[in-house]
Amino acid sequence: MKKTSTRLADGRELLYYDTRDDRVRDEVDPRPLDPVSTASEIRRDPLLGDAVAIASHRQGRTYHPPADECPLCPSRDGRHSEIPAADYDVVVFENRFPSLAGQSGRCEVVCFTSDHDASFADLTEEQAALVLEAWTDRTAELAELPQVEQVFCFENRGAEIGVTLGHPHGQIYGYPFTTPRTALMLRSLAEHRERTGGRNLFEDVVAKELADGDRVVLDGEHWVAFVPYAAHWPYEVHLHPKRRVPDLRALGDEARTEFPRIYLELLRRFDRIFGPGEPPTPYIAAWHQAPFRGGGAVGRAEFGLHLELFTIRRTSGKLKFLAGSESGMSVFINDVPPEAAAERLREVASE
Repeated sequence: MKKTSTRLADGRELLYYDTRDDRVRDEVDPRPLDPVSTASEIRRDPLLGDAVAIASHRQGRTYHPPADECPLCPSRDGRHSEIPAADYDVVVFENRFPSLAGQSGRCEVVCFTSDHDASFADLTEEQAALVLEAWTDRTAELAELPQVEQVFCFENRGAEIGVTLGHPHGQIYGYPFTTPRTALMLRSLAEHRERTGGRNLFEDVVAKELADGDRVVLDGEHWVAFVPYAAHWPYEVHLHPKRRVPDLRALGDEARTEFPRIYLELLRRFDRIFGPGEPPTPYIAAWHQAPFRGGGAVGRAEFGLHLELFTIRRTSGKLKFLAGSESGMSVFINDVPPEAAAERLREVASE
């Protein structure tokens, strides 16, 4: 992998990640851009104890532009986009409309490919491996920022999820605090260790799913994907390395090598859940990593890196809405039994 750092016209950082070591990235952004102006603010809820990012400047962000005006495509034929080069492998740049900025954290955009009409599932294993390297490199770089406590790499795919740009891309958030979901996991980790005399909860969950087998979707040499016992979403899969590590930086070479094949197969199965002729399955793919300095009673070393992949589509033409119980009380009601979801995901395996 070759990494090249440059700056856009308004001073934002942009990084090219290339598979070839001889790629030269010296294109200049000629756009007359004004400096980025953000009004990001973190406010804490005194009742729930969680945090809300107030980011009113995002109201003016780019919204469903036509394909020939996509800001994530390469700059070609006199049209200048966020990427000055005429082609690229993987690109990461600071978001022009960040939810978190300055001392409130950092937001970055990850473009998986220059092909506007592709999706992550269309990538080759080599391309997917390069994305993994970019996620890992950004985790390492953001870990050095004093205002960043946790790094969240994720992809939103599909208009139903709320995606405003159709180009295949994801985002990276550098939060200035430990997120509420991670805090809950850390609490469960500590309680499980106390209850079991020192056992690790992530390791026990993975071992139980492998032993039961009913909810296992893919079982590789270094990764296992399963529908969790208490899945919140109609089709939800958790992907864990079999050797527990706290974050992407700690993944071993063998797990890195196997990841592209496992993950691409999982994404391709998601697109086949609802049968032929159906539109692409909307999904969220979310990496859960340990916070850098927090960790509560158990410490970050006890955390288990994993990816959670889920869709809000519950059946053909119908979405799972977060209604009264989910939105009002955070109690999910799932219409699809996890065992049935796992069986369906096994049925649609690649030939």
